Amino acid sequence: MARLDWYIRANLKPRHLQLLVALDELRNLGKVAASLNITQPAVSLALSELEKGLGFKLFDRTARGVQPNVYGECLIRQARVMLNTLAQTRDELRALLSGASGRAALGAMPAMTSALVPQALAALKRVSPTTTVHVQEGSMNTLLPQLRRGDLDVLVGRLSSWPSADFEEAPLFEGSSMVVVGRQHPLAGASSLHWRDLAPYPWILPPVASLPREPLEAVFQEHDIAMPSDYIETLSVPVIATYLQSTQAVGLLSRVAARHYSDLGMLAILPLELPGLLRPIGLTWSKQRALSPASERLMRCLREVSADYGPPPTPFGRPPGGDAGGPEGKPTPTPFGRPPQGGDAGGPAKPDPPHPGSSTVILGGGTVAIAGCQR
Repeated sequence: MARLDWYIRANLKPRHLQLLVALDELRNLGKVAASLNITQPAVSLALSELEKGLGFKLFDRTARGVQPNVYGECLIRQARVMLNTLAQTRDELRALLSGASGRAALGAMPAMTSALVPQALAALKRVSPTTTVHVQEGSMNTLLPQLRRGDLDVLVGRLSSWPSADFEEAPLFEGSSMVVVGRQHPLAGASSLHWRDLAPYPWILPPVASLPREPLEAVFQEHDIAMPSDYIETLSVPVIATYLQSTQAVGLLSRVAARHYSDLGMLAILPLELPGLLRPIGLTWSKQRALSPASERLMRCLREVSADYGPPPTPFGRPPGGDAGGPEGKPTPTPFGRPPQGGDAGGPAKPDPPHPGSSTVILGGGTVAIAGCQR
């Protein structure tokens, strides 16, 4: 153990970390050599020296390449964290030297990127124009591993059913879904409707494996309505919004996205309730890494903008009005229906299909100074 402690403190270098990550991603010595611009014998020698210094093997050699063992997986996981920390340090120093205000990496569910995220970015830019933000859009299932690795600083989206030892969470508001149609739809503007009124129309449905699908199927069954035969499946908010504007289809959107497109005059919200889909929307960040000042500013703006979508969920057995939580204040109370400890943040009841992609959008708005953000 003393040898291991000495080697890590005195001999483990960034080039070793880069080698470990490259070996994990490529699993082939020749490809690793090309990616690092060194020779294959140099890769073999560096790996051999690393394993000799640590005192144990990190990879199993096979006919198809190299495969990390349990020790290798542990070191690779920490190597990613250390490399991301070094990159964050580099970015903060560059920002200070250039007069900028830092960089933050935000992961967001598609439903959040239609309105909430752009509004928060606009608020942030009004008070800190030189802060740079990278926005990665995706499902929570694809974003959480990136947060764990340190590729992202904070996530905004559906909170998990079970708290995790790895992540902090702060609820923002209660999430729900709304039934929407295009403004040209025959049912747009109706003051009251029954679910049977939707039977003649095509649908744009959430995919079978997604969280909203099961409650929607339950509603159809409860009202003795056959599942539509004319439909497409997607969770893409832009696809849903654009498709509804040019067809007589019916679809579902989160309350945030539905209100956004309704306010723009693009979609109409139908007076129907979809039970069983109330899930807290909030912020998630790692307990293992300190947040940068830029990330903290972004989180403040997300909190302030989210106030327009309702109060945070009231914790079970505690009076409303408590601290929303976060790195600057008291710990966030546990939202209603969620146990105080244990479980895994990456385990929603229904996994979302991957939704890769990234975008940064800035929207305008009125100017009101609130808690360090301007809206």
